Amino acid sequence: MSNIKLFENKKVRSHYDTDKEVWYFSIIDIIEILTESPRPRKYWSALKTKLTAESSELSQEMGQLKLQAEDGKQRLTDVGNVEQIFRLIQSIPSPKAEPFKQWLAKVGYERLQEINDPSQSIDRARENWQKMGRSEKWIQQRMTGQETRNKLTDYWKDNGVEKADEFAQLTNIIHSEWTGLSVKKHKELKGLKSQNLRDHMGEAELLFTALAELSTRQIAETEEAKGIKQNAIASKKGGAIAKDARKALESKTGKSVVTGENFLKPKEESKKLK
Repeated sequence: MSNIKLFENKKVRSHYDTDKEVWYFSIIDIIEILTESPRPRKYWSALKTKLTAESSELSQEMGQLKLQAEDGKQRLTDVGNVEQIFRLIQSIPSPKAEPFKQWLAKVGYERLQEINDPSQSIDRARENWQKMGRSEKWIQQRMTGQETRNKLTDYWKDNGVEKADEFAQLTNIIHSEWTGLSVKKHKELKGLKSQNLRDHMGEAELLFTALAELSTRQIAETEEAKGIKQNAIASKKGGAIAKDARKALESKTGKSVVTGENFLKPKEESKKLK
């Protein structure tokens, strides 16, 4: 999903990858904003050469996506994710560097918020959920689940899982195992696009997600899982524990734990998506 965001009334072309749940931004647009250069492409070319000479792999890590150009056509454009953009900003002397980082944080990029100030990220999230009408009980469950999630991702980081797509892959294994749906399919069931799936989970969905991720971490720790392959095995086992618990509950209540309900539409409408 591609769109345009504004920073001080200047466009920043962006794309949201629904499979990886990652935002990407146009490097050229960001350089034009930070440097006010009339030739941002030439500036970026020179900066890439400089980074390579300094043995930085940043420019090599960035990819390309087709984004809408000024002539209205889709053209390949250099892009970076939030962490890469954050590192790029550090390489560009600009009085707009700090305001731009603050702008990124306000847009709600959790990873960047964690880098800058984890406590602000938590407070901002709570405030946003309150504005959206979430109950205090729901907010507490959401934050407890996030803490469980953070402990799992910390384990992954410390044990050979480093790339964003690897995190997404392991997350999808856990989710698919316990729900029977991929993250993408679960979002489609709820009628979501770029929204965070967990922000639209009900009480039971949040609890079973936390159980799956808690089980995954404890199994990974017990088995001393290293790298993507071993952690994938642990992820499947952890998800299976939550799946068994889900099926047991559903057999007793006759109600589905995984639903099409979200916070964007009334329950009656969401029932039609089941």
